[in-house]
Amino acid sequence: MGTRVAASQVLWWTMGNATSYVFSPLKFGRCYLLPLCTGCRFFYSSTSRGTLKSTQPNHELNLLSMQPVTELSLPSLVDMGFTDSQAEQLYDATSKLKGGAAKHALSTLTALFVLGLNPSNVLKLLEKCPELYTIKESQIQQRIANIRKLGLVEGSLQRVVSHYPQILTVPVKTVKNVVVFLREKCLFTAQQVTEILRDSPAVVLENMGQLEYKFQYVYFRMGVKQAEMVKSRLLRFTLEEVRCRHCFLERRGLYQTPDKKGQTVILNPKLASILKGDEDTFLTDVANASAEEYDVLKRMMKREWWEEEQLQGTIEANDDEEEEDEEDEETGGGSGYTRRRKK
Repeated sequence: MGTRVAASQVLWWTMGNATSYVFSPLKFGRCYLLPLCTGCRFFYSSTSRGTLKSTQPNHELNLLSMQPVTELSLPSLVDMGFTDSQAEQLYDATSKLKGGAAKHALSTLTALFVLGLNPSNVLKLLEKCPELYTIKESQIQQRIANIRKLGLVEGSLQRVVSHYPQILTVPVKTVKNVVVFLREKCLFTAQQVTEILRDSPAVVLENMGQLEYKFQYVYFRMGVKQAEMVKSRLLRFTLEEVRCRHCFLERRGLYQTPDKKGQTVILNPKLASILKGDEDTFLTDVANASAEEYDVLKRMMKREWWEEEQLQGTIEANDDEEEEDEEDEETGGGSGYTRRRKK
């Protein structure tokens, strides 16, 4: 109820007297907001309505010299439903914005209120992701619409945006590319992709190479299928976290890679039980080991992975050199000829 009131106040406040003031409007979503007087820095608010009525007969004298207003005022923020202290926080944040970025602050607030968030949630969200102040209202609306198309309906959508507001900073094209990757490369179903975006929204900013390697590691090395990956919220965890816990269990004889038929000699713990909880919970409930043992393994594994990466880099460099040699020989290049003569 409070959210609907706040949103209606914002929209009413935006459209108030729009038919009377038609010069130099400031676009506010799909509406237009007009300044009060020449050089005025604040938006129309409850404290200025009485003044406006008393000076209305002479407003025609100032219309042609009005300039678009680009900053919020403390009274206008209070009108939206923010408390005095919340309004001060927001006003301080928006007053630090420079140039074109300041013009988007109001439309950002509008988009978030229309989404159904209350003033407290809006403030927390902007504290987490101040980049939202600088994004155009049309872009935010496009991104929200795209997320809805992917299956995040009311309730889930608001929770995702509140938990991970950065998702609204990601271009629609980038999100679509991630969805295509999850569907075509990882073979997740449409419903599973929706669940991934709901539970692990940060996936939209993950490196595709790292994401593919993590999926292949869990699918082939651990023998875990897509449904269990989604249930365990795998994509919330880094590749290093997954590999460390899996390899620790494997070396202690507590995990075994399934054969081609999916069979194992021992009963492997579920991926969800491996990943859930902090390190102490994992060691106590799953690995039955001490923190010292785990620390030793992590240091050893980091060294092994580093050596593997160095070896892989050397192999790739040698492959590139061999390809260059073959190209030189095929084209009769001078370098290829010199190599053959030396042999």
